[in-house]
Amino acid sequence: MAIPVIDFSRLDGDDRAAVMAEIAAGFEEWGFFQLVNTGIPDELLERVKKVCNDCYKLREEGFNTSNPAVKALAALVDKEGEGLAMRKVEGMDWEDVFTLADDMPWPSIPPTFKETMMEYRRELKKLALKMLGVMEELLGLEEGHIAKVFSKDGDFEAFYGTKVSHYPPCPRPELVDGLRAHTDAGGLILLFQDDRVGGLQVLGRDGLWADVQPVENAIVINTGDQIEVMSNGRYKSAWHRVLAIREGNRRSIASFYNPARAATIAPAIPAAADSSTGADYPSFSFGDYMEVYLKQKFQAKEPRFTSAAAMTKKTMD
Repeated sequence: MAIPVIDFSRLDGDDRAAVMAEIAAGFEEWGFFQLVNTGIPDELLERVKKVCNDCYKLREEGFNTSNPAVKALAALVDKEGEGLAMRKVEGMDWEDVFTLADDMPWPSIPPTFKETMMEYRRELKKLALKMLGVMEELLGLEEGHIAKVFSKDGDFEAFYGTKVSHYPPCPRPELVDGLRAHTDAGGLILLFQDDRVGGLQVLGRDGLWADVQPVENAIVINTGDQIEVMSNGRYKSAWHRVLAIREGNRRSIASFYNPARAATIAPAIPAAADSSTGADYPSFSFGDYMEVYLKQKFQAKEPRFTSAAAMTKKTMD
C-alpha cells in the first residue's frame, strides 16, 4: 500500500474539506504522508538539490575513509574472506550527516550553499506553521496552541533544525543499515527526500514495512513523539528506517520543528474512546525527554515517555 500523496494547493479552495480529511487520515493511519504543490518554488527546490549534492562531493572522501560504518563493514568483509561467520554491523548507520540551525556554523563551500539553504528553511518554516494550524484544527485545539506549548507560552524559541544526509552506495547492503528503525523525538518533521533513489520505509499499522516512494519535489510530513503525547495517541509517531542500497546516492533533507527544551509536553485532548487503555499519556519536560531519547532512540518508545515523566516529577518534587 502506498503512502498518501496529497495536493496541498487544494487546501485553500473548494476542496478544503476533502483535503483536511486526507491529511487527517495520513496522520492517523500512517503518521506519514507526502505533500505536493506546497507553494515552495520548484526553482528553489532544484537549487537545494544542487547545493546539497555539491556539498556531499566535498565530504565524500571523508565518508569513505573515516565513517565508522564503512570501517566496520570493511573489517567484516575481511573476516568473510577468512571463512568466519557473517553478522550484520550493529549500532552504526551508513549515513553521512550534518545539521543546520541558525546558531550553528554553516558550510562555506559551495559558495551558494548557505544562501540557498537559508531561503529554503524560511519557506519550509512557513509550511511547518501552516501544517501546525491544520493539525490544531483537526484536533479541535485553539489556533496557535501547539506553537504556544512548544515555546513555553512564548518564553523560549521553538527549535527549528535541518539535518542534511546522504546514503552513498553500499557494497554489501544486507550487512548494514542505512539508518536504523526509530521514531522521531520532536514535533513536526518535513522531509525533502531524493526523488530518484528510494530506501525510506515506514512501519504500517499492519506491522509491514512500506516504501515512502520518491515523488519529485514533494515534502514528506511525519509526526514525532511529542505530537503523539499532545494528541493523546491519536497521531502516533511512526517507526521508520532507511535501507542501505547498492546503487545510487540517496539525498535526504529533514527539518524538525520541535519544542524548546524547557517546554512542558502534555495531552491536549482526551484519550480516544477506542484507545487500548483509555488512559492519558504522561506529561514531562521536553528536555528530560531528550535526555532519555538520546540513550534509547532505537528502543521502544513507550518506556521513554514513562522515564521522562519520572525525571520531570523528581525535579519538581
